[in-house]
Amino acid sequence: MSLVYLESTVVSYYAARPSRDLIIAAHQQITIEWWESVLPSLDPCISQFVIDEISRGDAEAAKKRLRVIEDFNVLRMLPEIAELAMKYNREIGIPQKCLTDAYHMALSVYHGLDYLVTWNCTHIASARVRGIVRNINDSLGLVTPVICTPEELMEV
Repeated sequence: MSLVYLESTVVSYYAARPSRDLIIAAHQQITIEWWESVLPSLDPCISQFVIDEISRGDAEAAKKRLRVIEDFNVLRMLPEIAELAMKYNREIGIPQKCLTDAYHMALSVYHGLDYLVTWNCTHIASARVRGIVRNINDSLGLVTPVICTPEELMEV
């Protein structure tokens, strides 16, 4: 069974009330279909960063988000992961307020996951970022997971 890291946006889109924004609503529908048809054949992992991010905001919505991930594996944070995240951050230029995005990538790489699934197409699932992360990982002898959206991982 393939290991998949679920970044916060995927959990949020799955558990959210339907959006009136057409693009977000489409992402939500894709996420629901992916969660119900593809995720059962994967071994889902999250991190404390995901837990912290989905715990914010409306208390009832946060409770719903936390409930849907309660059985997922929580990856351990280690100093080597922080070093790798800082290396990604320096090369990518992630804004300080979005530094967690570098940690999501570093955790999935360090723990040897097969996929990192996200709707964050700015700091994680962009072609530029994927290339930078792959180059860094190649230079360090690390394997880069497939970084994709739920839509790109509709079959495994």
